Amino acid sequence: MAVNRLPLIASDQLPVVDDCWNRIGVHGDQSCERLAAHVHCRNCEVHAAAATLLLDRYALNREDEAAELADTQEEDSRERRSTLVFRLGEEWLGLATHSLVEVAAMGLIHSLPHQRSLTLLGVTNVRGALVACLSLTELLGLEKGGAAPTDRRVVPRMLIFASQGGPLVAPVEEVDGIHGIPLDAVVEPGRAADLAARQFASGVVQWRGRSITLLDEDLLLQAMARSLA
Repeated sequence: MAVNRLPLIASDQLPVVDDCWNRIGVHGDQSCERLAAHVHCRNCEVHAAAATLLLDRYALNREDEAAELADTQEEDSRERRSTLVFRLGEEWLGLATHSLVEVAAMGLIHSLPHQRSLTLLGVTNVRGALVACLSLTELLGLEKGGAAPTDRRVVPRMLIFASQGGPLVAPVEEVDGIHGIPLDAVVEPGRAADLAARQFASGVVQWRGRSITLLDEDLLLQAMARSLA
């Protein structure tokens, strides 16, 4: 059994955050007494604390994920890894779910002035905080574009990664879901000339009619962090 959509935290379970920057801050009537000292809300400790709380909202539904993996393992007793399967261009890729905190709806990406990096797309608003948005297509060296599938509804998503320096966001063209990939079905990436993202690949698996390149999450996160330097 596969999960077709990644579960997000229900709205009634989210912590309540006072978005004072939208009421009395730079985006409001600017009556906040702290503005004189901080000039902008982003420099204020209240805004920073709120951003931290907002980012704490992100989580894959670990209970559902664990139950899914357990149910699958009971079917054939094979050792499996919980893997998010997603698409970039014509390539299907997989990442261990523990390297992610959420799959979110596609949001507006704001470009940065004087920014020449092809990997850094800009920043995007993630529950009230601006987070760096990176192109995995550029980072992995994949072919851009490709015709959208016509056999199913395709909804672009944003992956939110948990990195040591804070959350990072990357848009993807399609998310298939979380699957329990059997470890004994994973083969070495090899030296195939057409293998995408070879330098980041930990293996390849044939899964439900698709060839999926499994990414090494440590190497990927390191490369994402370097692209911000």
